[in-house]
Amino acid sequence: MDGNGRWARKRLRPRTFGHHAGQKAVRSTIEFCLRRGITALTLFAFSSENWQRPADEVSALMELFLKALDREVNELHGYGVRIRFIGELSAFAPALAARMNAAMDRTAANTRLELNIAVNYGGRWDITQAAARIARAVQAGEIAVDQIDERRLEPYLCLADQAPIDLFIRTGGEQRLSNFLLWQIAYAEIYFTATLWPDFDAAAFELALADFAGRERRFGKTSAQIAAEAG
Repeated sequence: MDGNGRWARKRLRPRTFGHHAGQKAVRSTIEFCLRRGITALTLFAFSSENWQRPADEVSALMELFLKALDREVNELHGYGVRIRFIGELSAFAPALAARMNAAMDRTAANTRLELNIAVNYGGRWDITQAAARIARAVQAGEIAVDQIDERRLEPYLCLADQAPIDLFIRTGGEQRLSNFLLWQIAYAEIYFTATLWPDFDAAAFELALADFAGRERRFGKTSAQIAAEAG
């Protein structure tokens, strides 16, 4: 969800103004997924690298995050949305961590939309923590080293219990992954758009889906193989 700061700068406003506008785009995107029957949405809200931003901006983001949790959880729960936070949550202040855990507990049984919110998250961290967890399993005698392969490692990664990711969308014009879900998007279709995040609305989402629908997903096979399987 890139472009909040540039969106605000174009309007001669502080970056926090852009983050508030970005929050409205989050709500719009969730509502779009609910209308279209999309069953999983992962939002990169705060990366592990974002701690390097100016302290006042980080503080404003945390305050905005707290208020959003207090305001939105009840309504999302009513819509059947399951909220899950992924990332190193221990870095957050106790009050915020408690609210995140409460939101996850409250919505745990919901099934209409899996809303994954990545906070203090990094793809490299995800793979590293998975490696550490499987190493502990080896140490405990639960698995042998020579049994470790992709299938064995995957359950230790974030979102392992969800379907593979189909579509990765990056707004704001940058064309890089920025350490997001590096393992999980190995076969996802990647869509870059110059639209700044606060302007990413239903029409922009439809364009992304239309582009996705026009792609041929081969997963290492040839076009001829895909056509034969379809026939």
